[in-house]
Amino acid sequence: MNTPTDEEIGAYIAAAGQAAWEVPDLPQDTPRRDVKTVGIIGAGTMGGGIAMNFATAGFEVKIVDTSQEGLDRGLAVVRGNYQRSSDKGRFPQDEVEARMGRFHGTLAIADLADCDLIIEAVFENMDLKRKIFTELDAVMKPGAILATNTSALNIDEIAAMTKRPEDVIGLHFFSPANVMKLLEIVRAKHTADDVVATCMDLAKTINKIAALVGVCPGFVGNRILFARQIQANKLVYQGVMPWDVDAALNQFGFKMGPFQMSDLAGLDIGWSKGAKTDNPIRDALCELDRRGQKTKAGFYDYDENRRPIPSDVTAGIIKDITGAEPSTMSAEEIIEICIYPMINEAVKILEENKAQRPSDVDVVWLNGYGWPADKGGPMFYGDMVGAQAVLDRMEKLGADDPAFAPAETLRKLAASGGKFTEIDTGGLKV
Repeated sequence: MNTPTDEEIGAYIAAAGQAAWEVPDLPQDTPRRDVKTVGIIGAGTMGGGIAMNFATAGFEVKIVDTSQEGLDRGLAVVRGNYQRSSDKGRFPQDEVEARMGRFHGTLAIADLADCDLIIEAVFENMDLKRKIFTELDAVMKPGAILATNTSALNIDEIAAMTKRPEDVIGLHFFSPANVMKLLEIVRAKHTADDVVATCMDLAKTINKIAALVGVCPGFVGNRILFARQIQANKLVYQGVMPWDVDAALNQFGFKMGPFQMSDLAGLDIGWSKGAKTDNPIRDALCELDRRGQKTKAGFYDYDENRRPIPSDVTAGIIKDITGAEPSTMSAEEIIEICIYPMINEAVKILEENKAQRPSDVDVVWLNGYGWPADKGGPMFYGDMVGAQAVLDRMEKLGADDPAFAPAETLRKLAASGGKFTEIDTGGLKV
């Protein structure tokens, strides 16, 4: 393995962060749209967190929810977040009131009509998002930017509900949105240049790190995450316990492994009682009301300090569903099986021109998913281990599942001794 110095890694990360702001095909003199008032649809955890970014930066924010109760609850959470920051001495009490004074709650989307930017932040349901954008198209003033916070859905399909697809863009904030630095800006098929330029500028204004990406399932960050999750689940079906998978990823440098992450997010996301999904282990855990940290049980058991403890109940469910005897696997092999497919998927994203450059992939994973800084990002780490090592593992995984077949560019890199960080497929194309 090639082991770069701390200085080399730091220089790469700094250069990658700087490069992410550059959009080569966007003319320098592209005009910006004037954004003074921001409308947020949804006062839940995501909507409230997104709204905080703008109120903190001095924007007037209109936030809409379907019920007064939901609106009041959401604004109370926002106030609580600001109050805790003030109590810790980050800003004076009068700043809490100043920021809250920029919030204006409403129950009707039509009340957002004069906003310059709208961000829809409801749950991931295409029918609901299509309905909202149909309504926005009918009420919003000309020239308003219409953004969706979807984390994986097809933005071209959402934009098609409007007569102004050039005004539609994806602004994928990461949770908690008032804390996480990354903002995936998703350029859809018809998104206008001035909308892209305005949103890149706004990202800086609200103190985010932006990466411009294209429309594909999961965009850049979640698409790569899905590849890791599929392999982690396959390991469990081979009898490797979730806590062993997590321990290997923790050893690699992630603060949370895939099953720790699932428990934190809640296993019942996208699940309802009696549902049979493509993840029967998750279904069985949820039926027992083991829905993650919030119920003090998920893949793990949790004590009163939310400390995760390997669970005999979970181990029993896994054996019943998979029929696999518990097995052990080295941390090194678990890491290869979970991490190398992420590198391969990133290469496919670049081949499809859904990311501007390899270093943007690293910016996304460093700032949105807790990729360990000493390993520089998936592309940088690929260069540490070498393309041949990645290819050897992907040949095995691809033989088992064609979805994980090695990317053509990966084969070329292995043959030529080339670098992942130097892949050039022509940038982002929509």
